[in-house]
Amino acid sequence: MSRCWSVLVVFVLACGSERRFPLRDPMWQDTDLASVNVRCHVEATKKDPHHIACAPKQYISPLYWDGADNIVFRPLSETLGVVTSGESVNVNSVDEVPDSAWFTNRIGRGEMTVDEVSAGACKPEQMLDPDHAPDGTWVIDKGKAEGSTGGFRITVPGKGKYMVKTEDAEDKPERQSAASAIGVAIFHAAGYYTSCEQVVYLRPSVLKLEPGLTTQANLTPKVAFDRAALDKLLAHCTKRGALVRVIASAWVEGHNVGPYTSRGVRADDPNDIIPHENRRELRGMGVLAAWIARYDAREENALDTWMADKKAVPDSSPGHLIHYQLDTSEALGGDWGGDGSISKRLGKSYVFDWGDIARDFLTLGIPTRSWETVRNVPGRALFGYFNISDFKADAWKNEYPNIAFSRMTERDAAWAARIVAHFTPEMIEALARLGKFTEASNTRYLASVLEGRLERVLERYLLRLSPITDLRVEAGSSGLWLCGVDLAEWRHVRASSLFRYTARSFLGAQLEVARRSGGGICVALQHDARARYKRVVIDDGVAKGKLVAHLYDLGDQGFKLVGLERPPP
Repeated sequence: MSRCWSVLVVFVLACGSERRFPLRDPMWQDTDLASVNVRCHVEATKKDPHHIACAPKQYISPLYWDGADNIVFRPLSETLGVVTSGESVNVNSVDEVPDSAWFTNRIGRGEMTVDEVSAGACKPEQMLDPDHAPDGTWVIDKGKAEGSTGGFRITVPGKGKYMVKTEDAEDKPERQSAASAIGVAIFHAAGYYTSCEQVVYLRPSVLKLEPGLTTQANLTPKVAFDRAALDKLLAHCTKRGALVRVIASAWVEGHNVGPYTSRGVRADDPNDIIPHENRRELRGMGVLAAWIARYDAREENALDTWMADKKAVPDSSPGHLIHYQLDTSEALGGDWGGDGSISKRLGKSYVFDWGDIARDFLTLGIPTRSWETVRNVPGRALFGYFNISDFKADAWKNEYPNIAFSRMTERDAAWAARIVAHFTPEMIEALARLGKFTEASNTRYLASVLEGRLERVLERYLLRLSPITDLRVEAGSSGLWLCGVDLAEWRHVRASSLFRYTARSFLGAQLEVARRSGGGICVALQHDARARYKRVVIDDGVAKGKLVAHLYDLGDQGFKLVGLERPPP
């Protein structure tokens, strides 16, 4: 028996000393922002049918193909084949996503002010001031080439180009344009590349048309875009006196090569080596989409632009791609119109949901579905069915399946929740004001719903895996400490009195824990010459999962944090 115990002790010590992470800094910068050369090809332009472009080829996502692929063909192929997903692969050693051509750590890693959050991607020099613009100085040089809403491109002296959209529905004035500005500001603060969007009230006389323009809506032929067409378009806009309300989107930099594919990689981009459906920022984006009810997250609402090193030749090599998220106009209570039968299901069932169809078949449609009981909030029809009471964070569904959302794991969702936890009530109030609603009560209502839905997101995703984050080694009067913040306590997901912190070494030795205000905690670190590699396990007494921190004991040089794990409970 004693021999068995000796073998067991040796085995445990060996496992405890295993170095899960090497002695190096976490990766915070992906290599996909490096300049690369792309194979040249013929890409005709209006001026030169034999033009040579040395940038990725234009990708066109047909309006209904992405939906058909994700509703019919992908589920069929996955049913007939073996599908393996697993965890996201672009995660660094501290369970975060590095800065890349897809994502930049902003509110989740560094402090942002209320003004910075509400500014979104807009730089000060991009803010429009129509009140002081002389008549005829905003030149319309292009009609909108696609989409379900009308619009046109303008050139503003000293500001650049903007796509102007007149997208507010007459029965729900102000909602769509507000959703465009608020949604992209949220996505930008969270870390995504977005356009600069702003609600603008302008005088029609400030606009001037170039001759010979055309416009085209989805699935319709091109038509002339002249003064009569412009007047007709503006006639449907929300108005304040003589001013018309539009949403202005600053033109995105770079050479437009179309959206990125929802799965796989771009074969002609050497930097694109991780299948898109396995990227954490695209999977975790499902949490943001659920929060603001952005049900139209699909290929057509993304954009890749080629940033050439030689800006004077935008489609030349070397360069690199930037991947944007665009158009959140359907968020915050968008609907499908009609009799409301589909609108009630948005967020609760796919437009064509095989699972719900099968359940209806097996149960003869007798059970009451969640969407059959939803109602508009009295006096707030502007926001449709966007509310708190009907929202369940982990049951929310896109308009139709999004492969990245479908593959989101608990770790992916927890990562996104740790980011959105940093949106304070003050920030949410400022975001609601971006909508420039005529009635102040709409601003207050929207802020309250955004805050309430966020609380439900945090309730669901901060209490399973450890919510402790922002870990670092700090020097104190009594030695070195491993300090961090418990986001669940900081956001009052549970009362502070319920959090009872304990910490131990991997082999069970108890470690001192000191609490700070605002969910801050610190664990005392002790040097031990016998174990250079250390693991510290932290339990907050509320979340089901614990945090495992991996450190190297460097003696007189202190401790170095090299990795974090959030094992499932």
